[in-house]
Amino acid sequence: MRVVIAEDQVLLREGLGRLLSDEGFELVGSAGDGEELLRAVEATHPDVVVCDVRMPPTFTDEGLRAALVIRQQSPSTGVLVLSAYVEERYAVDLIANNSSGVGYLLKDRVGDVDEFLDAVRRVGTGGTALDPEVVGQLLTRSRRRDPLESLTSRETDVLRLMAEGRSNSAIAAALYLSGSAVEKHISSIFTKLGLPAAEDDHRRVLAVLRYLGS
Repeated sequence: MRVVIAEDQVLLREGLGRLLSDEGFELVGSAGDGEELLRAVEATHPDVVVCDVRMPPTFTDEGLRAALVIRQQSPSTGVLVLSAYVEERYAVDLIANNSSGVGYLLKDRVGDVDEFLDAVRRVGTGGTALDPEVVGQLLTRSRRRDPLESLTSRETDVLRLMAEGRSNSAIAAALYLSGSAVEKHISSIFTKLGLPAAEDDHRRVLAVLRYLGS
């Protein structure tokens, strides 16, 4: 089975490579960041990728975002995420579309070497390997209340017209409201969606994106 490892910590990357090679896997590539991982996959066409979540340059979610690209561009390549963190936003996307050939394990919960090796084999052959803690966090996330549900029917109407590109005056005319009433509804929408005023973000655009994303 052909494997590519993506891990920014050199010692861990080398250790995983040695472990897999000793167990009969063929290590065809390694990477220290997301871009390097994508290049390695494109060049080697591995059966499975073992990757971390937080890698250079920002150490936030580069590895997981690269994993999503791999799943889209190389669906026959299994992806096993091995991380100390559960990045909920992208983990849902990684698993939701197609759970075959995907895994997500937490480093500090991998019980032994055989367990890890078995997970690599399962993912590389189209199976699934998900840590129960990961599953639990994703289920909790899915049960959280959608903030859009807290909008009143009138606020939902206002947001719908905002999504259509209507101005405040056009919204007021469509809903037979005063301009000040529309402004109050929009202010309430921003509050309920958790969009405080900020110099760098356009709250109107963000609110519309939340609405369209629902």
